Amino acid sequence: MRAHLFHAGPLCGVTHFDAQPGRGFLHVLRRGELVVRHRPKSGCAKRIVVSEPSLLLYPRPLAHDFHNAPADGADFTCATLDFDGGAQHPLARALPPLIVLPLARVPGLDSALTLLFAETERVRCGHRLLADRLFEVVLVQLLRWLLDHPEEAGITPGLLTGLADARLARALVALHESPGEAWSLERMAEQAGMSRSAFAARFKAVVGDTPAGYLAGWRLAIAQARLREGHPVKLIADELGYANASALSRVFAQKVGASPRQWRERQHRTSDAAAT
Repeated sequence: MRAHLFHAGPLCGVTHFDAQPGRGFLHVLRRGELVVRHRPKSGCAKRIVVSEPSLLLYPRPLAHDFHNAPADGADFTCATLDFDGGAQHPLARALPPLIVLPLARVPGLDSALTLLFAETERVRCGHRLLADRLFEVVLVQLLRWLLDHPEEAGITPGLLTGLADARLARALVALHESPGEAWSLERMAEQAGMSRSAFAARFKAVVGDTPAGYLAGWRLAIAQARLREGHPVKLIADELGYANASALSRVFAQKVGASPRQWRERQHRTSDAAAT
C-alpha cells in the first residue's frame, strides 16, 4: 500500500472523488463539518454528516462527494491509497467500504497528525515525501484501533479479524513474512498450534477464505508490487514459490484477467497518462 498526498486546505462547494481501480482514499477533516454523499447501492449510507475532526477511510474504489459551504468550507488533508492487488489485497478485502472515525477516538494519533499538518502547511524540500510516509503512519495507527474494536468498526471476516485471533495471527504473520515457502495446510496449522481440520475450519470462519485461497491472494498482491518495480516474471515466480514463470503467469491471468506483461504495460500507460 502506498499513500500519496494530493490536497491540503479548504474544500468549498461540491467536490467529487472518482472510483479508480485499486485506489482508495484517506481524508482527514481538520476543521469544520461536511455532508458526504454516495451513489445508491454503493454499500454506504447515501448521506453522512461529519461534524467533528475525523478520519474518513475508503479502502476500496468508491465514488463519493463532499458537500461543504460554498465559501470558507471545511479544512482537509487528503491522500490517495494504492493497493497492489487492488480489491484482492488482504487489507482492502478486510475493511468495510467506509470508516468514519473521530480523531479523538484514536489514542496517540495527535503526534503523527501534528507532523503531517506541519509538512502540508508549508512547501519545503521533501515535504511531499514526508507527508506520504506520515499518511501511512496514520493509517497504521487507525488499523491498530480497528484491531482492538473490530465489532464497533463493522469489520467483516478478513485479515484484521485473523490478526485479532492469537492462534491464527501466528500463521498469518508467517505467511506474510515468507510467502514463497512451500505452505501445506499441515505446516500452516503447526504455526497456529492447531490440528489441520480445526485450523482450516477456524481460518475459514474468521478470515473468510481458505488458507490456500488467502495465500494465493497475498502472493498475487506481492507479484503486482514486484512487477510495478520492474522485476522480471521469472524472479518473481522464484520468490513466491511457483515452479516457473509460466505457472505464475497462469494464476495471474486467471485472477487479474491479463498476463503479467499486459498488466505491467497497462500500469505504465496509466502512470504516463496521470503524469501528463
